[in-house]
Amino acid sequence: MKPVNKAELLRTLEDRVEEHISETIALFQNRGDEFLNTPSATGGWSIAQCLDHLNSYGDFYFPHIEKQILNSEDANVAEFTSTWFGAYFTKMMDPETGKKKYKAMKGHIPASDLNAANVVGEFLRQQELVMSYLRQARKKDLNKLKIPISISKLIKLRLGDVFQFLIAHNERHMQQAKRNLIREKAV
Repeated sequence: MKPVNKAELLRTLEDRVEEHISETIALFQNRGDEFLNTPSATGGWSIAQCLDHLNSYGDFYFPHIEKQILNSEDANVAEFTSTWFGAYFTKMMDPETGKKKYKAMKGHIPASDLNAANVVGEFLRQQELVMSYLRQARKKDLNKLKIPISISKLIKLRLGDVFQFLIAHNERHMQQAKRNLIREKAV
């Protein structure tokens, strides 16, 4: 894989997270449980389920990210290079390049009746947390820090790949959640 400018990559990821925060506040934050828990007209997840699914990934990855960031030395490294595996996972999840549908992994399947306000609040809290990690990562070597993946703790990805995967995954499910808003316009 080709090296990319680390600062530009982190800025791009921060912009995407900012967008997710803004959209969540504007579109979902002050909605009731009934609206947020209504399944998709196509039988897919509700808005709350989409966000709860993303929260479950944050619950897994964020403690690992925090540990790596806190326990590593600052490094003046200007570039990041994805691994083939990391780029593949990101491409798979990114809604622009990964058009295939996937079944949620065990442990990441959301319940159908959720406290939607809590789910939205937790999603916003986690997005602020990932923003903090992205800012702290400016001083870290994204190539050197390794994070286990949720399907096997034996497999580890570079921190830069994990950030890209998580934010692409968030984008995928934010788009899915926003498609549920179309039903509101149809009524």
